[in-house]
Amino acid sequence: MDLDAVTKQSVLHAKPDGLILQYGTAGFRTKAEHLDHVMFRMGLLAVLRSKQTKSTIGVMVTASHNPEEDNGVKLVDPLGEMLAASWEEHATCLANAEEQHLPSVLVDISEKAAVDLHQDAFVVIGRDTRPSSEKLAQSVIDGVTVLGGQFHDYGLLTTPQLHYMVFCRNSKGQYGKATVEGYYQKLSSAFVELTKQAFCTGDDHRTLKVDCANGIGALKLAEMKHYFSQGLSVQLFNDGTKGKLNHLCGADFVKSHQKPPQGIEMKANESCCSFDGDADRIVYYYHDADGQFHLIDGDKIATLISSFLKELLVEIGDGLSLGVVQTAYANGSSTRYLEEVMKVPVYCTKTGVKHLHHKAQEFDIGVYFEANGHGTVLFSKAAETKIKQLAKESEDEKRKAAKMLENIIDLFNQVADRQVISTTDAERQVVTPPGLQDAINDLVKKYRLSRAFVRPSGTEDIVRVYAEADSQENTDSLAYEVSLAVFQLAGGIGERPQRGF
Repeated sequence: MDLDAVTKQSVLHAKPDGLILQYGTAGFRTKAEHLDHVMFRMGLLAVLRSKQTKSTIGVMVTASHNPEEDNGVKLVDPLGEMLAASWEEHATCLANAEEQHLPSVLVDISEKAAVDLHQDAFVVIGRDTRPSSEKLAQSVIDGVTVLGGQFHDYGLLTTPQLHYMVFCRNSKGQYGKATVEGYYQKLSSAFVELTKQAFCTGDDHRTLKVDCANGIGALKLAEMKHYFSQGLSVQLFNDGTKGKLNHLCGADFVKSHQKPPQGIEMKANESCCSFDGDADRIVYYYHDADGQFHLIDGDKIATLISSFLKELLVEIGDGLSLGVVQTAYANGSSTRYLEEVMKVPVYCTKTGVKHLHHKAQEFDIGVYFEANGHGTVLFSKAAETKIKQLAKESEDEKRKAAKMLENIIDLFNQVADRQVISTTDAERQVVTPPGLQDAINDLVKKYRLSRAFVRPSGTEDIVRVYAEADSQENTDSLAYEVSLAVFQLAGGIGERPQRGF
């Protein structure tokens, strides 16, 4: 490890005085102009992680659903997973080290992690469409090369595509080809095969309107849609030709505001969906014949999938374990439906895909979707083998799956931003400040089918207030009262919360 070369190169990516950042739920995120030194240092860290694991490591330059002026970076581990927790600590330490301490911090990480510095290193890099992303990706490359690592810059990619590339390379191609074309072929062929057996009303032609959040998803879906069968027509909106990234559009906007994004005209019963800025979230929605907006968020997606899988497992009768993993943000009605009606076990973890993913791996079939649209289904080898034995499901089962939404009660949820607080119990209970959790408990008792909690955001410097009750009016009232308690007991600043915020 040439520490002199690192020191010289680091001067070109100098750390701003006094800036402290934390590797959060999905890496580092802040204003783009503050990230040059972080990107360079994450290039260094990716090389060390690659040497330690003897595997390809990924670095993704994106700030997901954040505003266009923000940016961020996260590392992807060998199996396409989030960076290991112990290395998150290394990332935070390295990012915040003063210039004169950078060499010693690198040595300390290498010793603590037992890194074989003579091992080869390989890093793959992707970035979203933010104006700052290309330059910041080059800073990552500078960090990789100064430590002697090899790299492949994929350029513009969605976040899921970079995760795919990492896993393909480390599986020696067994999972798929580590190319954009390989990604399109693998996913489109699976989609086409699945939809051959899907229950569909009307004719066989399907149309899907996609809000691409003015992000990378527009470019990649435009390429991918040609791989679909003739039976699917994909129409792109908010494709980046005008409008700002994630502004009045995208999955986070639709979920938070419970309404369609700007830029899409919806007719009755048209199928629509929204990505976020890096296309790793998705939510679906439609207007019914009366003009009522219906959102199929991550909670409903998870409920539909797990309910359908539960019926298949009953038919198999082989005792495979099925578990649904949620966060505290999951709609309480979906949890009750899964546990009480479908008899599917539900587990709660801290917010963040990495926590959900690790818990889901404990089951033969693990289903997880955050309410915001992050999620997937994990199958063990045993589960894959058994499910493949079922060639086709009956039309009755398909109809049950298609109508599963009718069994879920919509409860409105609302978030507000306030002072940072600390939590426990998968972020559902407040630890500090004293007295706040007692106040929340008393407020929740006033409303039927209600719950509320507050937590610090993992991607923004805010605290979120969540409320849920049996009606819009009660939810609004509970959200206001909890926000007021936070303001009073946690040192709120600015104007006091107002009803109807």
